[in-house]
Amino acid sequence: MTDYKVNFKDLKAKVGIDDVAYALGYRLDRKAGVGRYMELVLGDGKEKRDALVICHPQDKASQRFFRRDGSKGDVVTLIRENLNAFNVSGKDEWQKIAKVLSRFANMPEPEYREDREYVQSARYHATFDSSRYEVKPINPDKVPAIFQQRGLSDETVRTFAPFIRLIRDRKNENFDGYNIGFPYTNGENDKVRGYEMRGYGGYKSKAAGSDSSSSAWVADLSGGYPNVVKSVFFCESAFDAMAFYQWNRKQLTNEIALVSLGGTFSDGQIRQVLNRFPGARPFDCFDNDLPGRIYGLRMMALVENIPLKINRTRDSLEVEANGRSFRLDPERPFQVQVKEHLSVRYDMGQWLPPKAFKDWNDCLLNKPMEVRLHPTKQDQINNLAERRNAGPKL
Repeated sequence: MTDYKVNFKDLKAKVGIDDVAYALGYRLDRKAGVGRYMELVLGDGKEKRDALVICHPQDKASQRFFRRDGSKGDVVTLIRENLNAFNVSGKDEWQKIAKVLSRFANMPEPEYREDREYVQSARYHATFDSSRYEVKPINPDKVPAIFQQRGLSDETVRTFAPFIRLIRDRKNENFDGYNIGFPYTNGENDKVRGYEMRGYGGYKSKAAGSDSSSSAWVADLSGGYPNVVKSVFFCESAFDAMAFYQWNRKQLTNEIALVSLGGTFSDGQIRQVLNRFPGARPFDCFDNDLPGRIYGLRMMALVENIPLKINRTRDSLEVEANGRSFRLDPERPFQVQVKEHLSVRYDMGQWLPPKAFKDWNDCLLNKPMEVRLHPTKQDQINNLAERRNAGPKL
């Protein structure tokens, strides 16, 4: 084990039991209520195959689970119980568990000495080499199950099939299967300049050497007529873009394009997409968390041609623009606050996920960031009794 070092404590602080359980197909049992505990069940109706009661649902580092049969554990226990559900390899189960945790934490996977050449190639290869990857199209009649796990219907996958590939890395000796690949282009031609990659067990990555500075995943649903595209919807991942489309399908036409930046934000990515669709209005569909709102702010500055400098402080954002300096309150919409200080032409639109959800894919999965249940009548009675008992005694 001298060639293998990983800090399980740090990884467990980033990955909750609920994160892993949702990926395995568990769903929130709302009837059980949400407070100091939450209950996730596998299966539905009368066919519950498992149930996990999780304590400290808002604190990943402190989360533990137990079952009615007395078994219990932490996130490592749950991963270990379901290790075969994740496509990972390693010398032993602990190396595999560490890989799974790293994927969920969006951190680099632990490196092995015998894989050093591959790891260095993936990290330092500055140019995308298409010959490294075996690529084949999605079979619309045999949709991979990973899309269903993301709540995406077969109909949605068929709509986006021309913009999705199955991709296998010939240099990855640890995994010989196919992942989902979303090809990156920059609009100058049809040349693929990289891939956004997704796989089972929460795996996410980019093909070695992918151009994330000027290329992005672009699904043009106009049939190849960019001049007729009226709206371009920007998301942080391809799954989010597909979920946005599925959720809002009835309100959308075919004169649209959907874009994924792959978790990055480069000015060149935005500019290249806007150049590709000169008559289209861009829409901020990024996540509801702070990084996503900053992405939206930066895109608005690009669209409005406003030089913007953003400094993140402990409890606010400091913005410098057009010779002015002001602070933004994270609890209020950034664009609204910016318009209080700067002249904005409203050239960019917003179509954000509902406030209860981090992103569009979580919205599709009905996986809220924070569940707030209305108090029952009995809760109100108990609360009133506590307040009375705590009051001054006569």
